Amino acid sequence: MSLRHPIIAVTGSSGAGTSTVKLAFDHIFRNMELNAAFVHGDGFHSYNRAAMTEELNKANIRGENFSHFGPAANHFDKLAELFSDYGENATGQYRHYVHDEIEAAEFGAEPGHFTEWEPVKEDTDLLFYEGLHGGVVTEKHNIASHVDLLVGVTPIINLEWIQKRVRDQEERGYSAEEVKGVVMRRMYDYVNYITPQFSTTDINFQRVPTVDTSNPFTARDIPTNDESLIVIRFRKSAEHKANYPYLLSMIDGSFMSRTNTLVIPGGKMGFAMELIFTPILEDLIVRRNAARDAAAHNSDQLNIWKE
Repeated sequence: MSLRHPIIAVTGSSGAGTSTVKLAFDHIFRNMELNAAFVHGDGFHSYNRAAMTEELNKANIRGENFSHFGPAANHFDKLAELFSDYGENATGQYRHYVHDEIEAAEFGAEPGHFTEWEPVKEDTDLLFYEGLHGGVVTEKHNIASHVDLLVGVTPIINLEWIQKRVRDQEERGYSAEEVKGVVMRRMYDYVNYITPQFSTTDINFQRVPTVDTSNPFTARDIPTNDESLIVIRFRKSAEHKANYPYLLSMIDGSFMSRTNTLVIPGGKMGFAMELIFTPILEDLIVRRNAARDAAAHNSDQLNIWKE
């Protein structure tokens, strides 16, 4: 990590709700007049849509595990390089994965394909990553080590499966059995590369439904925010501390379940995020400015010495 060029990473599996966090940060960035470089994790997948299907078929024939959650299907090296380069010099390479026709019109590539690699935009205040692997640590790559604020978003597993089943069946035409197959295929990588990230997140948001989700493969609909609670865990050793009395006073219906865990009504999630993240961002920017001033001063002193 680098104080001069902060990196915020929001990590969570498919359909976990990371986009909700991005909206909260968008609002905070606008209010604070911060210019962020936005990077989505899908751009660091290794295969386009057609190639991924081909690789999945090959893996099935070989009886091997293979999924978007694991290292075989992702450029962990390029993501680590981006984070490292941005932390050092506010530079780095990224690309977009084009999901649909709307994004195709925006990015100029066909759906299911990637855009060309390009540099992050210049003169940004920070980098904001949203995707599957913002806090991944493997034997070869420690992506989490580059991140100044790591946020996890993870519904309980049954709710996550309900969200996936509903999305895949309604939007992609999958059968219930096909959805089960995808869940089973991804399980090894989910356990080894997705869930470990949530033990190291600075702040973790977990949505817990207050309705029965015992069988996620027969549930008729996704529980609403008002049918849920949000469990917010602050890592005790994290640098970013929470003002619990303030949060409890501001969020109706909230309570502490542990000394580092705040529980709030599901409908208050966006509001809570703004209350929590705004002072953290303010502190990051103060420390960033101080680090940049110190670097400029040291550079001036070096120039004087050379003269």
